Amino acid sequence: MILHTFSMLQGIDEKIERRLWRQGIVTWDDFLTASELPGIRRQKKEIYDHELRGFFDALKRGEHRFFSNNLRRREHWRLYNVWKEGLLCLDIETNGFMPGQGGYPTVVGLYDGRDYRTFIRGQNLTAEELSKELSGYRLIVTFYGSVFDIPYLCKTFRGLSFSLPHFDLCFALKRLGINGGLKRIEEHFGIKRDDSVRGMDGYDAVRLWYEYRRGSNEALELLLRYNQEDTVNLYHLAERIYQMLRDSTGIQEFIS
Repeated sequence: MILHTFSMLQGIDEKIERRLWRQGIVTWDDFLTASELPGIRRQKKEIYDHELRGFFDALKRGEHRFFSNNLRRREHWRLYNVWKEGLLCLDIETNGFMPGQGGYPTVVGLYDGRDYRTFIRGQNLTAEELSKELSGYRLIVTFYGSVFDIPYLCKTFRGLSFSLPHFDLCFALKRLGINGGLKRIEEHFGIKRDDSVRGMDGYDAVRLWYEYRRGSNEALELLLRYNQEDTVNLYHLAERIYQMLRDSTGIQEFIS
């Protein structure tokens, strides 16, 4: 989808983007090879061409930071199909308080479509370990993570930063007119959880952490299973939501 995107160019919104598609300017190549474009002054097109070549070069080199800095966050989803093999789903659990008020993350779950990995407070949950793990990926997927998970981690761990483009499924769904928390969204899409954690919520995750702190290893195992469901299900949702967002742009009408 990113190769059909022009709305990152200043002055081109989604309405103008669709107009370009209707005029046969469907890809970056189409835009760059056109000698002129209706409604766009030649001088302005030269500026756009320069900017678009910068995006093209960054995409070829896999420079995810460039897109994180230069593509509007609400459009980061357009990178999904290009960097699907380099995406990382993330979900955290906490002790129930906010950073600065006694709060800290208890578990951070990561899933890349193949392996689920956990970072647990008191074991391997450090800024260094998280930074090392994040360095190998191109796109991060969360649910409401741009408001909660990512800021929470950055406030907790000094020096930790997230420079990856961010596909936040919560806000993507709102654009599609679908609202609700993750559990409700899973039900909407027919995704069922393991019986052992079905019906659990964030309050249960907090309770399980304190039970673990009091010596229950079984509580930790259940907490990790709960987090795994949260994290892995993001991966399955991302594909469906991407396709829905793509369809909502109307691009399919203009490509074979």
